[in-house]
Amino acid sequence: MIKNILSAIKAYAGSFSLISKLKLWKYFAIPILISIVIATIIGFFAYSLSDNIGAFLAKIWIWDWGKEAFTTFTSFIGGIFVLVIGLILYKHIVLALSAPFMSPVSEKIEIYINGNLKHQHRKTSFQEQLWRGIKINIRNLGKELLVTIPILVLKFIPVVNIFSTILLFLVQAYYAGFGNMDYTLERHLNYKESINFVGKNKGTSIGNGIVFMLCLLIPVLGIIIVLPLSVTAASVKTVELLNKNNER
Repeated sequence: MIKNILSAIKAYAGSFSLISKLKLWKYFAIPILISIVIATIIGFFAYSLSDNIGAFLAKIWIWDWGKEAFTTFTSFIGGIFVLVIGLILYKHIVLALSAPFMSPVSEKIEIYINGNLKHQHRKTSFQEQLWRGIKINIRNLGKELLVTIPILVLKFIPVVNIFSTILLFLVQAYYAGFGNMDYTLERHLNYKESINFVGKNKGTSIGNGIVFMLCLLIPVLGIIIVLPLSVTAASVKTVELLNKNNER
């Protein structure tokens, strides 16, 4: 898995040049706009709710001594909770709504790599691609929240919270990579087949998602470049994986 993670990360190296070479920037205009709008909305709500969650959690401490320190701690935890949930929602909303616009990008990359669309493809409309994106990301959102909430609880445990942070990041990365890979898989595999495919290639999904999540840590610029880079890198790796499967 480590080898696949590193390979997926390396795929980002040529993303900018490939986008320019294939003249793909125009396809990212609307997804970038979607990314900015969703990030702004979620950021506003996150800023408004973090203090409220911290104050709510502080009520657990019924004693007067240490009340101020505990309130500071819960405010910090509340901020992390809102940030994590906000990132999860941002990621899945953007990936879902961008599906119809990213499909042509992955298709052009596949043609560039293979010379043509030589394998059997599923032809889908704009609406079908959008619905597929929504369906996949609602499923992934539910799965991710089920895993994430218990991990967030671990943050109350000293030392353990260090490892929980790493685990939380990898879980977020996996589902981000999943969404990026599905823009290519949508043409080749049905809903269940895609889920199984990504499950068998977790390393690729995590590797792609790691850079996706790191991009979001870059103020402003991150939400602009994250989709062009991650979708291009994911498309390259997913086409390679599909080609290997078809050779067997």
